[in-house]
Amino acid sequence: MTAVLTGTMVVWGAHTLLWYRRTSIDRRRRAVSGAGAEMAVADEAGERSLEAGGSTPMDAALRGGGPHVWRFNLTFRVIHALIIATFFVLVVTGLPLRFSCTVWAPGLMRLLGGATRAGIAHRAAGLMVFGYFALYAAYVTWRGWKDPKAIRGWLGPDSIILKPQDARDALAMVKWFFGKGPQPRFGRYSYMEKFDYFAELWGVGAIGFTGLMLWQPEFFALVFPGILFNVAIIVHSYEAMIATAFIFTIHFFNVHLRPDKFPLDAVMFTGRATVDYMEEEHPRLAETLRHNVTVAPPSRRAVVDAPAPPPPRWMNVAGAWGGMILLGIGLVLIGLILWGSLC
Repeated sequence: MTAVLTGTMVVWGAHTLLWYRRTSIDRRRRAVSGAGAEMAVADEAGERSLEAGGSTPMDAALRGGGPHVWRFNLTFRVIHALIIATFFVLVVTGLPLRFSCTVWAPGLMRLLGGATRAGIAHRAAGLMVFGYFALYAAYVTWRGWKDPKAIRGWLGPDSIILKPQDARDALAMVKWFFGKGPQPRFGRYSYMEKFDYFAELWGVGAIGFTGLMLWQPEFFALVFPGILFNVAIIVHSYEAMIATAFIFTIHFFNVHLRPDKFPLDAVMFTGRATVDYMEEEHPRLAETLRHNVTVAPPSRRAVVDAPAPPPPRWMNVAGAWGGMILLGIGLVLIGLILWGSLC
């Protein structure tokens, strides 16, 4: 488990640093050349907004000012919000146990109301994880039953399932990092997003099942030998550490801290993005989206890929404040983890 934790962070940490380096180099080159025609989509979008009397949006998904398209429907956004809420509760209530040797652990446990209340909150959040996982499974099943084409779509180019093309995109990305080729053109989901998706599924299974074993040892002892409970403690602890470290560093960088996205990307909160944003992030899909906005009016119903109205101001404000607060809390928790790793 130590090897898995170290390997995950080394590989994706290197990926993150190389991405940051390449993006920073490109931005410096554009700044030195001052070439308006060679400006990246994000910079062009910002300039157009300023020329129109507006300002560069904090939310990267709004750059360019429009037109907008629906990226995620309401079901995905609700499940994502539940993932955020339960993840933070699980991390905050689990860290004092994982790093009980630190000076901050007792204080955090007292702030949570003591070990008993923290344990109740931890288990309640765990049950919510199983709940939204069941909700998602039911939704996917319902979609497949209602529209058999949706099942065939799982194997198509827009699928979230990993395919050989993702390996080719990852290799092309590494070549781009070192200036040996162009940046790959992603479809609906990039290989990073697919990795996030399957890491979540794996985490629900590995962390969730071992958590159930530790919560109800008498029941599981009717089936499993005692040594597996020692294994469950290790797996539960280390898998939780892998998830926490990955989300608060690699995922935060991909979504918020990249130079071309800083300070945040709120597309999962508002459910919509501009076509300019999609052309930069998912160019293989953008041509279809640009056609859609020319043949259909904006839909207030969140239909994926359909034209969308701009998000209301309250949603932009809530997404910005919520995203920045969660980002700040996550960075504080990473600091506590690094501190605890030294004891």
